Amino acid sequence: MSKNKPSDPGFETVFFESVLRNNPAYPEVVELLGGLYTKQGRIADGLKMDRKLVRLQPENPTAHYNLACSLALSKRADDALRSLKQAVALGYRDFDWISQDPDLETLQPHPEFQRILSQLQPKS
Repeated sequence: MSKNKPSDPGFETVFFESVLRNNPAYPEVVELLGGLYTKQGRIADGLKMDRKLVRLQPENPTAHYNLACSLALSKRADDALRSLKQAVALGYRDFDWISQDPDLETLQPHPEFQRILSQLQPKS
């Protein structure tokens, strides 16, 4: 009987980087690497993957949302807000997550962020 071992982000990163070298247009791997890099504090590398994913899947709202998060973590608020607006325009609707996502914390004081949230806020 095998027990579940905790994931090893270093191993996963090396593995997915090798997969991506063999197939640079593999969107699922690009997305996974973006998340792994960000979790490891490699914000610039995560941003690079998120930009690549948006190029590969320009109509994917989650790709634009992830790009907004990476841009916010990179302290590029205006670009992050543009990407977040694009994610919403393409159908991203998770109000609860957007309102408390720690990656977007730097955007919370911005009036444009509050406007985006008000568009998505469930009506009572």
